[in-house]
Amino acid sequence: MNTDDFDSFRAQALAEGFDEVLVRNWAPETVLDTHTHAFAAQARGTQGEMWLTVGGSTRHLRAGDTFSLAHGVPHAERYGSEGATYWVVRRQAR
Repeated sequence: MNTDDFDSFRAQALAEGFDEVLVRNWAPETVLDTHTHAFAAQARGTQGEMWLTVGGSTRHLRAGDTFSLAHGVPHAERYGSEGATYWVVRRQAR
């Protein structure tokens, strides 16, 4: 899912069966310890940077990078000194 504007990103996500499409803004230096979600998610960074840790592996993500997580996958998040903005799509576990 790689579109240039949020409206196109949203339309594509809904066409693909995602339940929710939102913009997430994270404050600088936010740290979320290991947790899970009751939904699957795909996201695209639009500003800032984050470090996503899954299964002992950490990825450094910047604007333009994408990631996906299945529901229930343990992961941790750390956001950079400028915070970050992500476009996120979610699909509730069924």
